[in-house]
Amino acid sequence: MDIKKLQALISLVDDTDEEVSSQVVEELKSSGKEAIELLEKYATESASDKAKSIIQSITDSLRFKELKKKLKSWSTKESDDILKGLWILSTYIYPNVSLSSLKKKIEQIYYEVWVEFKTDIHSFDQIKKINSVLFDKLGFKSNTSDFYDPSNSMINDVIEKKLGNPVSLCTLYMIIARKLKLPVSGVNLPYLFILIYEKENASFYINAFNKGLIFSKQDVHNYLTQLKIPLKGEYYLACDNVTILRRLILNLIQAFSFKKNTSKIKDLQELLEVLDFNEQIS
Repeated sequence: MDIKKLQALISLVDDTDEEVSSQVVEELKSSGKEAIELLEKYATESASDKAKSIIQSITDSLRFKELKKKLKSWSTKESDDILKGLWILSTYIYPNVSLSSLKKKIEQIYYEVWVEFKTDIHSFDQIKKINSVLFDKLGFKSNTSDFYDPSNSMINDVIEKKLGNPVSLCTLYMIIARKLKLPVSGVNLPYLFILIYEKENASFYINAFNKGLIFSKQDVHNYLTQLKIPLKGEYYLACDNVTILRRLILNLIQAFSFKKNTSKIKDLQELLEVLDFNEQIS
């Protein structure tokens, strides 16, 4: 859709003829992301209060459509880049957060760990060094006082507030560990998300939600047994990045369920369907 046509449509969003206004809104919602900037400019410069409300609804719809496209592309082509997936999800609540700013902040955290990290020590001691920097020096911690706060699943909030849930803290930990060339991956346990350090001569688990506590496969087995959860091989193995993002979306659905925000629950279920659909066709 060309700019002149977009501008003409935008000027009619609050037309007194409701049929005209309704048709305009639907056409704008079917346009592309190029309409967002024009809509926001019109809302700022000359829109009535009624038009501003309508424009907000249209821009929200366009951004969500773009988010789904990005998420689909990521899950099928770029899922090795977990930070990009986290960024895409964070734009659901923070549309203006930039990937480059997130990368810079991750680099700062990585540098803090790197200056104290040693490659010539036992793997346990390497993990303990990461724990010391992330949790003691930098102050990252689990948000146990407000576990269902949606910000616990937003990577930009986790970095800014230094608070998170099991999935977000483990994922941040995993990103830093991998930048240090350590074989650390996520493990998708029921009711908990943990990490696994896995190579030929060393294999153990890490709970970033509990300040990087190190434990064994038997401990995972005991955890599952205590909760009377049927044992499955996948509960002991590394999961992929799409699974991590799916788990974060499920956490957000639970968070907004507590807030009884049905519109956001519906949106998040659509995002979940994007990931589930891509898994089915892969």
